[in-house]
Amino acid sequence: MHSVLLLGSGKIGGTIARFLASTGDYALRVADVDVQSLARLREAVDVETLVLDAGDPAALATAMDGCRSVVSALSYRFNSQVAQAALDRGASYFDLTEDVTTAQGLRRLAHSAAPGQIFMPQCGLAPGFISVLGHHLTRSFDALETVHLRVGALPQFPSNALNYNLTWSTDGLINEYCNPCQAIHEGRAIELLPLEGLELFSLDGVRYEAFNTSGGLGTLGETLEGRVRELNYRTIRYAGHRDLMAFLISDLRLGQRREMLKEILEYAIPMTYQDVVVIFSTVIGRHAGRLVQISDARKIYGQTILGELYSAIQVTTAAGLCAALDLHVNARLPSTGFVKQ
Repeated sequence: MHSVLLLGSGKIGGTIARFLASTGDYALRVADVDVQSLARLREAVDVETLVLDAGDPAALATAMDGCRSVVSALSYRFNSQVAQAALDRGASYFDLTEDVTTAQGLRRLAHSAAPGQIFMPQCGLAPGFISVLGHHLTRSFDALETVHLRVGALPQFPSNALNYNLTWSTDGLINEYCNPCQAIHEGRAIELLPLEGLELFSLDGVRYEAFNTSGGLGTLGETLEGRVRELNYRTIRYAGHRDLMAFLISDLRLGQRREMLKEILEYAIPMTYQDVVVIFSTVIGRHAGRLVQISDARKIYGQTILGELYSAIQVTTAAGLCAALDLHVNARLPSTGFVKQ
């Protein structure tokens, strides 16, 4: 069995733990600072648990003893330290980070990877699955024009002015709304401002908006630079959300006081398990001498798996990470160093 240290037993980490444990292919050790979260996990699945502060380098290194892979379902703030510990211990590393700077740092670490040791960040939904999907669609073309990737995790039943409920990490959400966004324009890599590029569209009779956010593109920009005229990623929300967030982040300058913004959002905006993940990808290019468009539109809802109800964002994020780990264990990925989506 492949031994794994999973850091984080919360909403996403707990889902990853249940999915991996159910296969019987993994010897799983789950660590978290939250004792109650670990206790809830033990009630649902038979895994080894460990109370651990990921900010403690010595404890982190000890927790990795005997583990061949490390999975971080923690806030991006911890991932650089976790990856360094994995490098030192010779373990492969996987995470869900949307933070571009963190991912770039992990890439530098990967230059020192031992044979058989890989570093594969950004294995969730966006970044993660959306990059795989976008790249898959491009393979139908002889020459590319545009690649547009759109993803949103939304409440099924919005009931506030933001038309939004918290569905995952608030730190990650604020990061996406405040940091520069990677894109390709006229064939070259550029950075765009977050919350800009507003567009409106309808899908299945529902009106949505989409706008620039950071991190969702992953490494696809590097993969397609010089091959595509325009590539961008935007987050999907219900119409009106972007203007209110721009008011908070820009006009009230809470983008410069992110801890305060986090406190406000978590105090006032409830989380929900009744969500829907909307994925909408469109590629335009030349095929057999003709200009052709191919689109892929999906809606994923919460569902019961292994006898338990999971939200759409839990299913889509955890599935991406588990698939990446399965591919590694089955020797279907590059065997050493940094692995791009």
